[in-house]
Amino acid sequence: MSTQRFGTFVVTLATVATTGFMATVPAYAKAPQHSVLAGSAVAVADKYSADAAEQIFKKGGNAVDASVAIALTLAVTYPEAGNIGGGGFMTIYMNGKPYFIDYRERAPLAATKAMYLDKNGEVIPGMSAFGYRAVGVPGTVAGLWEAQKRFGKLKWQEVVAPAIHYARDGFVVEQQLVERAADASKDFGGKTNFAQYFGSLKAGQNFKQPELAAVLGRISQQGAKGFYSGKTADLIDSAMKKGGGLITKNDLAQYKAVWRQPLEADWNSFQVITAPPPSSGGIALLQLLKMKEARKADFAGVEHNSPQYMHLVSELEKRVFADRAQYLGDPDFYKVPVAQLTNETYIAKRASEVNPTAPSETKSVQAGLGTAMPEKAETTHFSVVDKWGNAVSNTYTINGYFGSGVIADGTGIVLNDEMDDFSAKPGVPNMLGVVGSDANAIEPKKRPLSSMTPTIMTKDGKAVLVIGTPGGSRIFTSIFQVLSNMYDFKMPLKEAVGAFRFHHQLLPVNTIFYEPYYPIVGELAKGIEARGYTLKDQGFSGDIQVIKIDGQKVDAVSDPRGRGVSRVIH
Repeated sequence: MSTQRFGTFVVTLATVATTGFMATVPAYAKAPQHSVLAGSAVAVADKYSADAAEQIFKKGGNAVDASVAIALTLAVTYPEAGNIGGGGFMTIYMNGKPYFIDYRERAPLAATKAMYLDKNGEVIPGMSAFGYRAVGVPGTVAGLWEAQKRFGKLKWQEVVAPAIHYARDGFVVEQQLVERAADASKDFGGKTNFAQYFGSLKAGQNFKQPELAAVLGRISQQGAKGFYSGKTADLIDSAMKKGGGLITKNDLAQYKAVWRQPLEADWNSFQVITAPPPSSGGIALLQLLKMKEARKADFAGVEHNSPQYMHLVSELEKRVFADRAQYLGDPDFYKVPVAQLTNETYIAKRASEVNPTAPSETKSVQAGLGTAMPEKAETTHFSVVDKWGNAVSNTYTINGYFGSGVIADGTGIVLNDEMDDFSAKPGVPNMLGVVGSDANAIEPKKRPLSSMTPTIMTKDGKAVLVIGTPGGSRIFTSIFQVLSNMYDFKMPLKEAVGAFRFHHQLLPVNTIFYEPYYPIVGELAKGIEARGYTLKDQGFSGDIQVIKIDGQKVDAVSDPRGRGVSRVIH
């Protein structure tokens, strides 16, 4: 382990760059604890998952118990992004100690580096994004099972029960879900069985999913085995064979979630606990914070979200995305240079390259140790704090809304299209316009690079902030902007989340993306364009879910951009 200091920023590095961190400490103590907060809190994607969490807290469950109930409930009531057919990352702060579990999807055993290329070596459009061959081996159930087994206070059946209820008895469909299903169906266009399961959604209707209820019942009774073996595995295997997919029962049986050492850093008197590789998000977030600190003289007196502020942030983001594409991938297959990427001298060099007055020439911004690749934006995040001060920040995904558009026949499970997160061909942009290198090339059992950045901040050994968001490659840039809003511009939590956000990612050249929630128009647009940038609507907005703790007081905010719910439970 090594420690490196950069101004007010200290990065602690452990075994992140090589192998998965396997837990050697005792499981969470079941001894009675005393409440330290005024209440538990959640910031989640919908009201049903908030209700599920409240039910768990009232039974005496902790943050991990509630998180598992939330995740499984969202698989039912938020099917466009909540899932058991995908994967993700969970950052945990339990009993004063940080943990991280990686339950990201893996490439099937039959996957090959050239599986999405035609006979001429060119990428076949859409093959990695839609349909049966786009699906990676799901990890969600394994990750939730391992986390609850290690830290949960309640019985497994108790935390699965809310999801079973909503699948069996139904939930009331909201208009946003109907609209997202209609938009997604345009991409699937008869290529999958999506319409069979979600083609008749109507706002206000009570929507039941009996096949999914049966799957959740098996998971409730058998734990992770109820998904990765037996009848559920047989049904997934059969669906894959029928549709020409690669996942088999053997793939499912061999899947393992991995405990890893979280990335930790001191910043502005806080300890930042965030995602290690195969997430690029943690490293990228720390790089952004460090470079902004290094260029603080340039930011001094610059108005929030002014053309100059947006230019300076874009200059930082340009360099982060150059590094992301070249150096980041699955640490079990590739030695990710975490220490080098967060090294004081390296960060100083990268920060010194920022042009404070005009966009740097894109060709000159190579990965500094030499180009960038993101997942789709429709991920899901939730933040949880229990009355004992334990915290969970969880981001999980099926990639695009409704994933691959494939529902495993007989299960109701929406399957991911996570294979699109690999570099199908190094140097060729994926569907969000970002490119990648061989570090993220397809290999059997490999986890694709991700931007998911579930983050917890602590002070004096206590959790003070839990934050995360969906948004693909916009995830860590969004979190960075909210943190800047809170701590640099001293905005109240709700205002910090609600303020407009923007994004730059090296390519397309000198392009700043804005969100449809806050279009950049008028004088602001003219000011940005005058600095040499092109403005483009990215077509979606993020969904920050954040909890702030100040002493015993707990404040939770869900992004106004989504249908999320924040709740403090006394």
